[in-house]
Amino acid sequence: MKTQSTTTESSRKERFADLLDEYVSTKPRFEGRVVKGRIIAIENDSALIDVGLKVEGRVPIKEFASPGQAAELKVGDEVEVFIDRIETKRGEASLSRERARREEAWEKLEQAYKKNERVGGTMFGRVKGGFTVDLGGAVAFLPGSQVDIRPMRDVTPLLGTEQQFQILKMDRRRGNIVVSRRAVLEDTRAEQRSQLISDLHEGQILDGVVKNITDYGAFVDLGGVDGLLHVTDISWKRINHPSEALHISQPVKVQVIRFNPETQRISLGMKQLEADPWQGVVAKYPVGMKLNGRVTNITDYGAFVELEAGVEGLVHVSEMSWTKKNVHPGKIVSTSQEVEVMVLDVDPDKRRISLGLKQCLSNPWQTFADKQPEGSLVQGEIKNITEFGLFVELPGEIFGMVHMSDLDWQAPGEEAIQRFKKGDIVKAKVLSIDTEKERIGLGIKQLSDDPVCALETRKGETVTCTVTAVSDSGVEVATQDGTPGFIRRADLARDRGEQRPDRFSVGDKLDAKITSIERGGRRLSLSIKALEVEEEKQAMAEFGSADSGASLGDILGAALSRKQQQKGESGRDS
Repeated sequence: MKTQSTTTESSRKERFADLLDEYVSTKPRFEGRVVKGRIIAIENDSALIDVGLKVEGRVPIKEFASPGQAAELKVGDEVEVFIDRIETKRGEASLSRERARREEAWEKLEQAYKKNERVGGTMFGRVKGGFTVDLGGAVAFLPGSQVDIRPMRDVTPLLGTEQQFQILKMDRRRGNIVVSRRAVLEDTRAEQRSQLISDLHEGQILDGVVKNITDYGAFVDLGGVDGLLHVTDISWKRINHPSEALHISQPVKVQVIRFNPETQRISLGMKQLEADPWQGVVAKYPVGMKLNGRVTNITDYGAFVELEAGVEGLVHVSEMSWTKKNVHPGKIVSTSQEVEVMVLDVDPDKRRISLGLKQCLSNPWQTFADKQPEGSLVQGEIKNITEFGLFVELPGEIFGMVHMSDLDWQAPGEEAIQRFKKGDIVKAKVLSIDTEKERIGLGIKQLSDDPVCALETRKGETVTCTVTAVSDSGVEVATQDGTPGFIRRADLARDRGEQRPDRFSVGDKLDAKITSIERGGRRLSLSIKALEVEEEKQAMAEFGSADSGASLGDILGAALSRKQQQKGESGRDS
């Protein structure tokens, strides 16, 4: 009996050992593996999961949620979890949904990496040098340089959105994965570019996105290829900088205006999709029409005035003011100022309109001509003295000029102009008015009569002169009233032998007869010879002729004695 009981106890021990070995042998088959389980309860923030073992396991509910989303679980759902350990201190299995997802993801990612396939993922965080990406449970690193083809100022719109990535490298043992979004974009861009270039032609209308803005235009992404939208082709109206009409990432509709297949350069236009405001501009803006406009730009040579959106005209600096000459246009008008202008000329072929600002104001030159016609007397201040005359300010901020030849009847212009200085108030007579050339001629000497005119009545008169200069051709003299004169060599004496200028010296006084008035030189022509001939005739008439028995010498001697006697009496009377 004792032997039989001993045998039975031994059999029980062997059976227990076998069962234990069998249980222990199951551990390697479950631990470290991903298995399917069923949710049997949801308690607080954990889900109790049955994975087919003698014990259940708990998994935090948050591990079932996608990044940025809440978990949706209910009792009875079948889920995949990772078995870390069969039994814990709490008598439960240690399970992880997160590790299950990671293990599953790594399997798929390794297959994609080997086949060089793209993978889907979500950017969900920022780290030093780049971003973190959830690749269906596995976390990868996205360098900042691999986010886009061009550097992005703001990547916020990409966070939390599904994107395609290319795996650059991965190390499962270290848990490192590096991905690139840029590589995917470049491949896609190359495909789109090839397709777009093959179908591209001038006149084609495309949708694009503004990628970059420069001083001369904007680069538009047409979907794989960029085109240049020049600033002059953005709008019909004047745009000083592209940023006035466009901003980065703005969607735009453009037209291909030029395309070079060899260089693959594309020129785009936006204004070409709108009606040309220059159509019918001649009819809309006839010459002589007055209208209001807005100053859009000011240059050294004038100001541009916008008549309507896309139609501008130039007011040249010469057409800005009647009186302000050599003044910068910025001192007459300012940007954005509303002004009234007149259409002077329209050239639709060159898309130019010439405008006038001063034409809408009264012409001070014409106003002066109406109020002060030629012959009128005016008064003004000398504002400038030049080598050829005086400039006198007149009413209406205009100027008249007194030429140096109109300063004095007698004195030379160079001498007469020395008598005046800036700031002097002078009177003058209006000599001429040219409203088109904006010129007014004034004269100061014309305020008195020309002394030459008075001399006209003295033609044939005998005057006493003083010698002022002696030359081979004759003698220069001045009458007692200062009027200059000249006696030619042939007129110095009746006798040819006495017609020698060296007979006279400066300061000598002599009598001569006025024969003519030289208006150009404003001097008298005199003759001693004519005076001697006249005196001989008078003597012959008074004292008789040669037939009376008196000689010519006697007659002339008697006449000369009488003349000397008359001079003596005249001297005593004085």
